[in-house]
Amino acid sequence: MEHVLRTVVKGLVLGFLLSYGAVSYAGERQAPAREGLGWRLGVQAYTFKEFTFFEAVDKTASMDLKYIETYPGQRVSKDINADMHHNMDSATCEKIKQKLDSAGVKLVNYGVVTGGDQADWRRIFEFARLMGVETIVSEPDADQMDLVETLCKEFEINLAIHNHPKPTKYWDPEKVLEAVKGRSERIGACADTGHWVRSGLNPLECLKKLEGRIISLHLKDLSANAADAHDLPWGTGVCNVFGMLEELKRQGFKGVFSVEYEYNWMDSVPEIGKCIDYFDLVSTALVGEGYKGLFEKDLSNAILDKGGWAFEEGVLAAKGKGDIWSKDRYGDFILDLEFKCEPKTNSGVFLRCNSIENWLHTAIEVQILQPVMDNDKYNCGAIYDCLAPSKPTIKAPGEWNRYTIIARANKIYVMLNSEQVIDVDLDQWTEAHKNPDGTPNKFDYAYKDMSREGHVGLQYHGSPVWFRNVRIKPL
Repeated sequence: MEHVLRTVVKGLVLGFLLSYGAVSYAGERQAPAREGLGWRLGVQAYTFKEFTFFEAVDKTASMDLKYIETYPGQRVSKDINADMHHNMDSATCEKIKQKLDSAGVKLVNYGVVTGGDQADWRRIFEFARLMGVETIVSEPDADQMDLVETLCKEFEINLAIHNHPKPTKYWDPEKVLEAVKGRSERIGACADTGHWVRSGLNPLECLKKLEGRIISLHLKDLSANAADAHDLPWGTGVCNVFGMLEELKRQGFKGVFSVEYEYNWMDSVPEIGKCIDYFDLVSTALVGEGYKGLFEKDLSNAILDKGGWAFEEGVLAAKGKGDIWSKDRYGDFILDLEFKCEPKTNSGVFLRCNSIENWLHTAIEVQILQPVMDNDKYNCGAIYDCLAPSKPTIKAPGEWNRYTIIARANKIYVMLNSEQVIDVDLDQWTEAHKNPDGTPNKFDYAYKDMSREGHVGLQYHGSPVWFRNVRIKPL
């Protein structure tokens, strides 16, 4: 009966969040994708520091997340006059465990915590064992590392070194590598991607340096490359979350990602919901299962002029006779492909074309263009004539480029060479021939009113272009 009641309450909470835009796709999230990658997504309770730990647990459960990371100092609950800490009495610890169990949330990490003498460090590890914690997050002094390593082995619990911003002792991943060199694999890094940005570092390059030593993450996306930047929903800031997740997948990382959202403290759940949705979409894109080739090798499932396109040793080449289209129509999907240009190539990828005969006005074009134009809405990566790419990431002529394009409902994300360059909300285009920024476009229909499903196409625009590994995954 208690389980049924929890399920009903969770459904009511999720419904409330949906009504206020907190969770865009609750109930449709691709949790199996992240689980297939060995990734667990949870919340660092510091996100809810203005609330009690019990309230943080409830907020975590309301977003259908199963993991939480606690930190020392947060009030336990309105009814329990104690703070979360490794020195809590056993009765309080038992009440916390009961709360976690009833909410269906697991306590996985504890930190950032600093140990004092040997007895204090031992209490930290004993508390972690009692509470089922897998990883202690800390910034230990150099002369404590031998002790920490001994305790990690004795208790079979990890210690992840966290990086606060410059000038703290572990702000640079090189300092973390120096601390863990030659030590047990149970000692590694808790990678705080936002703090790296605040320290003037590139978080993707930092992850590459720490390959094989990353135990957990405080994943963040920030508003600017600046010390005073604040958190934003993942995929909307400067941190290249897509590229970081792709790199972690390449490394074979398996572990916990904690949302530590340090902004909009009193009402961050809607923004965290957007983080979760983005994480799950990217996770789905990174999982190989579910993709199929957009075109058969004999092009039997394509619409094209005879002799217009051909596969040559696995490469689809334009032969000078028009565009190529999928016979199937797609609505929500992930499209992944590679393309190669010559110095003056002009081409594109068409999405959701409702009428091939009237493709110009019924399809969304993701631009392929080798030269750089004065009008940045024409450059490679743009939603042609509507939205410029956020940065130039196309490679030199003759090199292969990669697009990963995610289309879901009113949102389209474009990743060019592992950098997100487009985050577009089609519902913002409310008038024909007019962009939200007031500039004109050539299209007879507002994107808001265009079909949300249709043919996918590749453009021949009078110049050579090649494609390979063109695959699509319906959502």
